[in-house]
Amino acid sequence: MTATGNTPETAGQVSDAVKGNWVDHLAPEWTRPYLRLSRADRPIGTWLLLLPCWWGALLAAASQGGFGLREAWVIIGCALGAWLMRGAGCTWNDITDRDFDAQVARTRSRPIPSGQVSVRQAMLWLALQALLAFGILLTFHKAAILLGIASLVLVAIYPFAKRFTWWPQVFLGLAFNWGALLAWAAVTGALSAPPVFLYLSGIAWTLFYDTIYAHQDKEDDALIGVKSTARLFGAATYRWLRWFLMSTVLLMTLAILLALLPAGNPLALAVALGGPWAFGWHLAWQIRTLDIDDPDMCMRIFRANRNAGLIPALFVAIAIFL
Repeated sequence: MTATGNTPETAGQVSDAVKGNWVDHLAPEWTRPYLRLSRADRPIGTWLLLLPCWWGALLAAASQGGFGLREAWVIIGCALGAWLMRGAGCTWNDITDRDFDAQVARTRSRPIPSGQVSVRQAMLWLALQALLAFGILLTFHKAAILLGIASLVLVAIYPFAKRFTWWPQVFLGLAFNWGALLAWAAVTGALSAPPVFLYLSGIAWTLFYDTIYAHQDKEDDALIGVKSTARLFGAATYRWLRWFLMSTVLLMTLAILLALLPAGNPLALAVALGGPWAFGWHLAWQIRTLDIDDPDMCMRIFRANRNAGLIPALFVAIAIFL
């Protein structure tokens, strides 16, 4: 087993884990390799998977003019499911990428390439997480259950995307924002235009934040032949980020208009529309602050997207009760 720290608490710590995280310091030692495999020591990914779910559930509730026990359970169930499915997805990603991870400085300390967990153990852990998430999914509406099952295709494909396309971030966006569709269906029982535009907005947002994230590894990726939008855009990254920002805001604005205009509540509509506007300003701040040649800054800006994504969720949540 590879140890990257100097104390028993930090033995096996992953290089890009959040400092002082609970996994490395509080979790029972035998669970740590599995929790690291699920990225429990790096919670930003769970947030980025969860937030589109909350967007979909809250916008659906706002469109129906109320928030009850069903909507509350969808919010809670999505949080539990996002933690489990993000863990399952990361476990699958690390199984498929174990040879690549061993060649990249930032990822060679992950549990599989560092020898903390075997591939067989990782597969069993993947199955356990997926089964628990499926149990939660079964409590939702039938339409949401079918959408949840369909999402597995995207989850399975994503780790391989960077081997055959310069746009693997599109595949990540397709998978990570599926919750906008699922959560809407869990609340309303069916799909319609608003969650589709919300889904497209989330995909544009994923292209924004994951391009920033990919700039951390662009040199190692070039050496081992891994493709990404960071390598594709190069110095033009800032221009592309601005396009992704505008697409995110415009598509989310359209989703809110389509969802709330029929309700005829101008105050709720005005408040909800403040969400994408404030969201866009946060993304603009990220672009102004970003230095794509500073890996530490790229990570800090990437992690800031948790707060960015909470902004529209808060505005729409307030609109429900107006």
